[in-house]
Amino acid sequence: MISDESDRFNPRDPKPADAGKPSKSAKRREARQLATQALYQWHMAKQSLNEIEAQFRVDNDFTDVDGAYFREILHGVPVKKAEIDEALKPCLDLALEELDPVELAVLRLSTWEFMMRADVPYRVVINEGVELAKVFGATDGHKFVNGVLDKLAPRLREAEVKAFKR
Repeated sequence: MISDESDRFNPRDPKPADAGKPSKSAKRREARQLATQALYQWHMAKQSLNEIEAQFRVDNDFTDVDGAYFREILHGVPVKKAEIDEALKPCLDLALEELDPVELAVLRLSTWEFMMRADVPYRVVINEGVELAKVFGATDGHKFVNGVLDKLAPRLREAEVKAFKR
């Protein structure tokens, strides 16, 4: 059978009518997807965060999105950008400037979650980062993101990672 990738997940596809009420984790996943795109736009276009947020809220259906989490990510990552980038550097074999901008957005978002959202288990942060890279990144970008986040998790969540590995 020949695959045309039409069965691939697209975050802009309409939800099935019988989809039901989305879970908290599904709403957060949607927030992360939109935040990844918004952070990419912020990085590339150097627009103000408020302009980007307003544009995203007008252009996207936020019914099934954790809007507060989207805002927290969108405004939180730039505030912690220097700290995030410093945390990432030891886990990279490239300079930050050489990274694909989509993968950089995913890595910054995930690093921010490691640092600021202890309520999100580190394995969830990694899984969500990998999924974002699969959806928005280059063909094998998710493998790169996975490797970086696997190195970063023990640095930022040492106790949690050790407790899980017991």
